[in-house]
Amino acid sequence: MKTAVKDVMTTQVVAVRRGATFKEMAATLRQFRVSAFPVIDDDGKVIGVVSEADLLAKEALADPGVITGLLHHKDLVKAGALTAGDLMTHPAVTVRPEDSVEHVARLMFNLRLKRLAVVDAGGCLVGVISRTDVLAVYDRPDEEIRAEITDDVILPDPVAAPLF
Repeated sequence: MKTAVKDVMTTQVVAVRRGATFKEMAATLRQFRVSAFPVIDDDGKVIGVVSEADLLAKEALADPGVITGLLHHKDLVKAGALTAGDLMTHPAVTVRPEDSVEHVARLMFNLRLKRLAVVDAGGCLVGVISRTDVLAVYDRPDEEIRAEITDDVILPDPVAAPLF
């Protein structure tokens, strides 16, 4: 399918700056009812992502006790994080508005990601695409889907002919 990211992405994006505190990030997640957000620098460029799982890990591992030896070093470092810059996963996996939804679906599936930041040519945040956004390509009439498959998949192959 030829649906582009720009056709289904969310453009009203909640993001935080590198210096946002744990408390600010937790409040932002609750206020906007999102499960993650991009971290941007002073120029609006995406430099990482903080998810509710990152925040939860910090809280859960604040005093790891006996299990300290079983944890990965990365988790312990995040447990000591004070700001979004310390806590974020980086570099962020990003896509462009012109990318195909099919490409995004593969990235999300293969990397087990729930959302991706959408950036312009300069790396500045312009949107977010989630799994739900990707699935929106199927929220249309069957005839429209059939026509797209026929026109874009079957008919470009001169040997193939539609079976329906």
